[in-house]
Amino acid sequence: MLALNDRSAMAKAALALPLTELMEEAARLRDAGHGNVVSYSRKVFVPLTRLCRDVCHYCTFAQLPRAGTRAYLTPQEVVEIARAGAAAGCVEILFTLGDKPELRYREAREELEHLGYPSTIAYLAAMCELTRGETGLLAHVNPGTMESDDIAALRRVSVSQGIMLENSSERLTRRGAAHHGSPDKRPQVRLATICAAGELRVPFTSGILIGIGETREERLTSLLDLQALHRRFGHLQEIIIQNFRAKPATRMAAAPEPDLDDLLWTVAVARLIFGPTMNIQAPPNLSPRTYGRLIAAGLNDWGGISPVTRDHVNPEAPWPSIEALRGEAARRGKILVERLAVYPAYARAASEWVDPRLQPALLQAMDAEGFARNDAWYPGTTVVAPRSTGRVHGAGFKPSSRDLVAKAQDGVALDETEIVALFKSRGDDVAYVCAGADDLRRRVNGDVVTYVVNRNINYTNICCFGCQFCAFSKGKTSDHLRGHPYDLTREEVARRAAEAWERGATEVCMQGGIHPDYTGDTYLALTRTVRAVVPDLHIHAFSPLEVNHGARTLDISVRDFLRELKRAGLDTLPGTAAEILDDKVRAVIAPDKIDSRQWLEIVATAHEVGLKTTSTIMFGHMEGPDSWARHLIWIRDLQRRTGGLTEFVPLPFVHKEAPLFFKGRARKGPTFRETLLMHAVARLVLHPLVGNIQVSWVKLGPAGVCACLEAGANDLGGTLMNESISRAAGTEHGQEMPPEQMDDLIRSIGRIPVQRTTLYGPAPPARSAASYAAAPLAPLVQSPPHRPRARAPAAM
Repeated sequence: MLALNDRSAMAKAALALPLTELMEEAARLRDAGHGNVVSYSRKVFVPLTRLCRDVCHYCTFAQLPRAGTRAYLTPQEVVEIARAGAAAGCVEILFTLGDKPELRYREAREELEHLGYPSTIAYLAAMCELTRGETGLLAHVNPGTMESDDIAALRRVSVSQGIMLENSSERLTRRGAAHHGSPDKRPQVRLATICAAGELRVPFTSGILIGIGETREERLTSLLDLQALHRRFGHLQEIIIQNFRAKPATRMAAAPEPDLDDLLWTVAVARLIFGPTMNIQAPPNLSPRTYGRLIAAGLNDWGGISPVTRDHVNPEAPWPSIEALRGEAARRGKILVERLAVYPAYARAASEWVDPRLQPALLQAMDAEGFARNDAWYPGTTVVAPRSTGRVHGAGFKPSSRDLVAKAQDGVALDETEIVALFKSRGDDVAYVCAGADDLRRRVNGDVVTYVVNRNINYTNICCFGCQFCAFSKGKTSDHLRGHPYDLTREEVARRAAEAWERGATEVCMQGGIHPDYTGDTYLALTRTVRAVVPDLHIHAFSPLEVNHGARTLDISVRDFLRELKRAGLDTLPGTAAEILDDKVRAVIAPDKIDSRQWLEIVATAHEVGLKTTSTIMFGHMEGPDSWARHLIWIRDLQRRTGGLTEFVPLPFVHKEAPLFFKGRARKGPTFRETLLMHAVARLVLHPLVGNIQVSWVKLGPAGVCACLEAGANDLGGTLMNESISRAAGTEHGQEMPPEQMDDLIRSIGRIPVQRTTLYGPAPPARSAASYAAAPLAPLVQSPPHRPRARAPAAM
């Protein structure tokens, strides 16, 4: 195994090592950094201009001005190409063009003047802006050498930029060499552009062109020059190893092309120099039918592949089919994953690397890891979610997944790194993790799927907190969102509770906004109201946030307030308001709310005074797998200490009406893969401490529910009767799923429906009988605010 402490010395030593040994080490490094993922971008290729002031001796892209031919594509032509790309599912628009043609050609200057732009770069920036507005495509630009002002202007309209170094040898600019007569191919000019991009924090693409007369030592020097810049700025998101292809009608038409071993050697050496995490790419259309060998040499990316436009730089080399690349990846134990124009590490750190105006579009296009979001499903939509088969076919399967699933099934506590690895599962790993979780579910719960007949009573939507994910609460800045402010009378609360009992409910779930006039006495009164009208109804009420608010307003401890609530008739608490137990994320989505430590302390205290609770996670907004893993570990540790959790409830973020989404700071909820994995991984990580994993039919719909029930979930939650919070956020699913529908849904996947109580005992037969064929609900009375608002106490 090669030492990794001195990459320069290692790379030079590579000159004498056998290719097989180099490739094995490169593949090992690649796997350490990228696992079983090989990526690509689905792009549309826009050649904005074919004019160029350089005369590279191998190039057929650049053309001379011709009478009757425009120097630039018109805005209408650019938009037409972009729309075709968007219609074909592209996520990237790649603008490529010649280098500063206006400095050489009068025709370019005149046409730019006619178009109304002072330079090619200015026109390029305008076209990036135009196509984003018309299609939503995110731009990557390759305009050649640039000054800092050019790079800064393009940073405002593109998510990434690039320029191939090609080679840093000045020898190649001399007479007779490939770059003679091309001022923009001088190495120091190109390195200066790459350096300026680093200073401006631009995710940048570069690489080398091999086979144009350089030596292997010059390739090494070029790669090391790029590595030095990347060490300074960390901005090189990918290194391309492009092999020269001889083209007719060029000065290098008869030049020999590098053979496959030469390409493999260079890919492997690039991996050794840049290490595990760099994205190393080789254009697949330039090396057809060698995809597996390139993967074996340490490659992890295929670059952009277009379903609608050819490779205008290499028009003789057609794109491979994505399915061909997918199949070869599978044969090598990899999975092909679609990415964006900006790579995942930079997409996840968009606040540092991407202009603020582009960040909302980027967030909407990405999943939690920063890859492309490539399904039409999102929480709350009626778009049918795919079913989980649980079958493993061998594509991209990692043996480590088998080990992690086995450990979890045996009750071994997985650490954060292991949990993150499960959350990052793709391809057959997803099926394997879900199947493993479902096997565990069967062992723990059998084939029974439980649900509770209950009613939600959200007694007010007026709230003095500014949670950025919430579309339910009404404050001074949220009246434009769904619904109007209300504050239910005690009489209406009592009526709804009594009606729920008549319809077979065993539970009433009460939660609401933090009304500025509410005190702990308000929550006590709500509890006593329900207990008085329906003595045998289980009262499941008040989030830890409400408990904290009630205790503060009465100037008593949380423990004492919980005891008061219990004496008033409270039976259990919902473990909501957890959102995500990662305070860096909470500081953005709920800056004035209780923090993770406070939530855990309140829930633990409830358990200590004899009140069991549920537990939840809200996922799919701006957090990622690392936050999910920490959240599960907190929940696991809490349950180990107290044993007071009845269930774990994953709550996918519904984005449509959320302020955080309107402000461009959230994704469109989790992808369906992420949603499946949340239920499956929760089952594995929380075993054997938490035996019930619930799936939200309100957020996932029938098909989504079935898929999650096949991925480790065993409970459908409640029939609800009235669902307000998810509806306010934009879910398109109903407000009630009566027992008849619950039973039919559960039986459709061969499971056994069983009504339960809040504490997972069997529902009394009389209650269950009353729940079937229940009378329609009476119209709701959403009482308008009936007390003047007062200033809320300071958040703690």
